[in-house]
Amino acid sequence: MSTCRHIIFALALAAGLSGCGFHLRGSGGEYNMPFKSIYLAFPETSALGTELRRNLRGGDMVVVAEDPARAEARFEVLSENRGKAILSLNSQGRVREYLLTYTLAFRVLDAKGGELLGPTEISLKRPLTFNETQVLAKESEEALLYRDMQSDLVQQIMRRLAAVKPN
Repeated sequence: MSTCRHIIFALALAAGLSGCGFHLRGSGGEYNMPFKSIYLAFPETSALGTELRRNLRGGDMVVVAEDPARAEARFEVLSENRGKAILSLNSQGRVREYLLTYTLAFRVLDAKGGELLGPTEISLKRPLTFNETQVLAKESEEALLYRDMQSDLVQQIMRRLAAVKPN
């Protein structure tokens, strides 16, 4: 009988939560941006710029303008760097682990040139174990880690853009 009560309680709780509109933060990928249009100052060949454009357009709330004069906000890239440093060596002095880094510095301006978001830097780091007998596999893993960091960076940018307070 006790198990039956637990099941009924769990079902009632689930029904109550679904009826109140509760959802996890960031679920659905929807962000309420404080502007209706934005210009992204990324080169056309930038993979990060392409993914950020796709995420902004996905919400149907923000227009990504092709001309900075027609946008309410302007996203300016101050620097974008990828790095790879030796993290540890084995007893023979060979690389055992690398540290991959991806750093983006940017700012957001309004249509008149005022700062909506001052210079901001986001830096991500991931360790990469290395084995010289598996060089091709480790190169693929490195590329995968950089793509993962890029996606993480886009999500962090989206959250920071959503948190901007318009003047």
